[in-house]
Amino acid sequence: MNLRTIGITGTILFLFAIAGTALVAFTYENTRDRIAANERATLLRKLHALIEPRRHDNDLLEDALLVSNPELFGTSDPVAVYRARLDSRPVALVVPAVAPDGYNGRIRLLVGINYDGKLAGVRVVSHHETPGLGDAIEEERSDWIFGFNGKSLADPASTRWKVKKDGGYFDQLTGATITPRAITRAVRKSLLYYRGHRDMLFATPENGAVGQ
Repeated sequence: MNLRTIGITGTILFLFAIAGTALVAFTYENTRDRIAANERATLLRKLHALIEPRRHDNDLLEDALLVSNPELFGTSDPVAVYRARLDSRPVALVVPAVAPDGYNGRIRLLVGINYDGKLAGVRVVSHHETPGLGDAIEEERSDWIFGFNGKSLADPASTRWKVKKDGGYFDQLTGATITPRAITRAVRKSLLYYRGHRDMLFATPENGAVGQ
């Protein structure tokens, strides 16, 4: 192969590289907003599964506060707490939490808490639990996750925030105890954080809200 052929081949490859890069950039620019909008809509649907739209008149995604508490949230990363208000009065919030000790690793949750400290509900966002056993934590597979609805640190008593196998209140799953045990513990920790930080969590930027 002579130098002229090598030069032509190199030029062709260079032009293909430029064209490919331009195509990728064009595709990204034309889909970025659509992807962001889809992600926003998906998150909003999950939040509204816990706090119905009729219960608030603010934008949950805009009224968010970053907080950090690795011990209680199960992650060292800051998490966004989404606040619901009606006529500027606090109604409820949703806390993303992690149960780090699931059977097959982390279980990511959304924990909805009403202003009075009672649970609006809990939903599993992602997990790697065993199909046919641990995956019964998904609302599509069983009603187990709905057992948290309306519960609080006072109901059941704090000593009973465990699965029944451990002497607690909450059901375990047939053939799978580790998974519900991990979730129950994570939900309780979210309630503990809420009890100690309610005023801060519902504070607005105007009156000096600071995530802790």
